Amino acid sequence: MFSPIKNTKVYEQVMDQIREMIDNGVLKKGDKLPSERDLVEELQVSRASIREALRALEVIGLIECRQGEGNFIKSSFQDNLFEPLSIMYTLEGTNPEDILELRKIMEVEASGLAAKRITDEQLGELKEIMERFENCTDEKMNAMIDKELHYKIAEYSGNVLIFNILRTVSHLVDDFIKDTRKLIIADQEKKKILLSQHKEIYLAIEMHSSVAARKAMRQHLDYTNKYIKMI
Repeated sequence: MFSPIKNTKVYEQVMDQIREMIDNGVLKKGDKLPSERDLVEELQVSRASIREALRALEVIGLIECRQGEGNFIKSSFQDNLFEPLSIMYTLEGTNPEDILELRKIMEVEASGLAAKRITDEQLGELKEIMERFENCTDEKMNAMIDKELHYKIAEYSGNVLIFNILRTVSHLVDDFIKDTRKLIIADQEKKKILLSQHKEIYLAIEMHSSVAARKAMRQHLDYTNKYIKMI
């Protein structure tokens, strides 16, 4: 019936209040926090406790300090997961195939959601990316457009968790993907297959067919993952 009573440190209580203000919508992405002096006066704690709380919030990626401007709630949290996930990946001795499986699960579902939720404006942006992908002859630029296309599909899924986790997972396998593309692009027939697969994914999303989008993305990732495992 009871929970242990913890002797919470002052700076942790300061952190809790700031997080509570975010939960309640008082503070939003990009908002500037009160100055250290104002926080000291409002919370009736020492400046050392305020600074310790702000440092901790910065370390966990919730706020950012801008020199000469103050402390702000971060506007973007896309890179916050990379460091802890990459450390876990290294320390746990995770098999690269686990990352590929996670990426496949998420991208297949993301493509299905994108087909259902994508707006006309977003579809226009996706079409423009696809056209650049088709017409690009520079291998390095082509690889960047390929990545952009996958990220946009995840973004247009409308699920911020899928988008951010997928970006983190993709960063972990970027080197593998780069080497895989070299293997595929070196063969003109395989290069045509890669282009055709992306075209099928785009057309399925354009038709707002979640089933077709998932199927096309699954086939594409099965194909590319086969080459990643060969490296």
